[in-house]
Amino acid sequence: MISVTILLGSFPFPFPFAATAADYTTLVFKGCADQKFQDPSGIYSQNLKNLMSSLVSQSSQKSFSNTSSGQDPNAITGLYQCRGDLTTSQCGSCVGKIPDISDKLCGKAIAARIQLSGCYLRYEIVGFKQVQDTQFLYKVCGSGSSQSQAKASGAEFEGRRDKAFNMAEDGVKSGSSLFYTGDYQSVYVLGQCEGDMATNECGDCVKTAFQTAKDDCGDSISGQIYLQKCYISYSYYPNGVPTVSSSSGTGTKQHTQKTVAIAVGGVAALGFIVVCLMFLKSVLKKPSGKHQGY
Repeated sequence: MISVTILLGSFPFPFPFAATAADYTTLVFKGCADQKFQDPSGIYSQNLKNLMSSLVSQSSQKSFSNTSSGQDPNAITGLYQCRGDLTTSQCGSCVGKIPDISDKLCGKAIAARIQLSGCYLRYEIVGFKQVQDTQFLYKVCGSGSSQSQAKASGAEFEGRRDKAFNMAEDGVKSGSSLFYTGDYQSVYVLGQCEGDMATNECGDCVKTAFQTAKDDCGDSISGQIYLQKCYISYSYYPNGVPTVSSSSGTGTKQHTQKTVAIAVGGVAALGFIVVCLMFLKSVLKKPSGKHQGY
C-alpha cells in the first residue's frame, strides 16, 4: 500500500507574496509505497536512478514529461508536472530537488509521489495498481484565529467562490496548457492538470476538486485540494492582495504576486492550518497482481 505523510515541520507555508524559490520548492506531501524493491542485482535501483536523471534533464526544457526506464518485468515508469506559471528554469530547479527528497523520504519504495508547491514527480514499478484520475490525495482548508477572520460572509462569498470555480473549470479546458489562474471579485483561483490529460478530462478533474473543496472546506476562505491528476487552490482577499516589490527593486510583479497568493492559499496569513489526510479504503487493499497499489 501507499503511505502518504505530511511533515508539518518540513512544510512551512511561506507568507504570501514573497516570490522566492521557497514558494515552489516547499514540500507539501510525500506518498511512499510500503513495499520495497527486492533488488539483489541492483537492477531496479539503476532503473530508478536512470529514470530520475531523465526526468530532471527534461524538466529544464518543458513543464511536463513522462518516460520509462528498463525492460519488463523490471521497468519503472514515471513523470513530473510543473506549475503552469513557472519558467523552464524554475521547473528544472523544482524537479531537480525531488530525487534527493524521494531517496531520503521513500528510499527504495516501488512507487512514490513527491509533491512540492511548484511541481511533483511520481514513479511506479510495472504492475503497480492504477487509481482513478480523480483519486483524492490531500487537502488543506484555511481558517483564522477568530470567526471573523476565518470565514467570509455567507452567501456573498459562496457566490463569488462558485463563480471563480466555474471560470477555472472553463479556463483549464480553453487552452493547451491545462493550467489556469484568475480571480473574480477578490476570489483568486488556480487549477492545474497533468500534462497528458484531454481537456474535457481536465475539466472534469478540477470540477471534482472544486466540489471537494466546497464539501470539505465549507466556507473557509482558502483551500487546496490535490487529486491524482489535478489540483486546485483558492483564496479570498476581501481587502485586496498586498503589493509585492520585485527583487530588483524596479517595480512590482502583479502576475507572480497573484499566482503565489493563490498557490499558498493564504493559509499562512490566516495563522491556522487545518490538515486532513484522507485515503480511500480501496487504496489500501492489496491488488490481485504482483505488487501492492494505491
